[in-house]
Amino acid sequence: MITVAAVADNFGRDLDDAFARIATILDDARARGASLVALPEATLGGYLANLDGAGDVSLPPALDVDGPEVRRLAELAGDLVVTAGLCEADGGTRYNTAVAVTGGGLLGVHRKVHQPLGEGASYAAGDEFAAFDTPIGRMGMMICYDKAFPEAARALAMDGAEIVSCMSAWPAARTNSTPDLADDRWTRRFDLFDRVRALENQLLWVSANQSGTFGSLRFVASAKVVDSGGDVLATTGTERGVAYASVDLEAMLATARAGMFHLRDRRPDTYLIGV
Repeated sequence: MITVAAVADNFGRDLDDAFARIATILDDARARGASLVALPEATLGGYLANLDGAGDVSLPPALDVDGPEVRRLAELAGDLVVTAGLCEADGGTRYNTAVAVTGGGLLGVHRKVHQPLGEGASYAAGDEFAAFDTPIGRMGMMICYDKAFPEAARALAMDGAEIVSCMSAWPAARTNSTPDLADDRWTRRFDLFDRVRALENQLLWVSANQSGTFGSLRFVASAKVVDSGGDVLATTGTERGVAYASVDLEAMLATARAGMFHLRDRRPDTYLIGV
């Protein structure tokens, strides 16, 4: 049995503030017996203030995945597996990146592949979806808009991922918006993608998101844990918070895949896109 936590919180440019709140979140998760904590996209340094090139165009601090900030995150993680987003510097190139760490160091890195709206003006795109081994099972990571593409989650599942941590800075609709985020069409899309990606790949889905506002963006929160049948085990709703769920991962996967095992029953020879 493992307990996993999906975080909805508001992280901006202040790294010291971010680490203080991360420490509090992780202390609570550890007290609850958690093994995995998924923090949002852009946890370290915040996201972009807008996606249309207008207004504030300041960028997050560019960090090295082998640098002191990620080492500090790993130290805070200790015996937990923690995933979090940041702006990665690789020479003169920036990537929207997620890392997975434990107290022993870096477990995995993912660079966001799919870029919405104007994000490509600030970040280069990643080019790979790869699973990696962790103390709680084989995992994959993706960032926000990546989950809109079924091939992304399928690639991780085909690489043996049993758990996917999807970290987002997913905003509410910018047009025809509604005061109540629960009624927002982008909130509904966020939730639908989480559920269907878990179901079609029959794995455990842990979805973290930014909450509150940053620049011109209002985030939908909606952090959640979804089981291999597409059922939401826990959610923060559209508020800041942490969604906790406990699952017997081995039993859950075995039960879901005992009959109609989607990965086994694929017919790639009939698919035009070849995956």
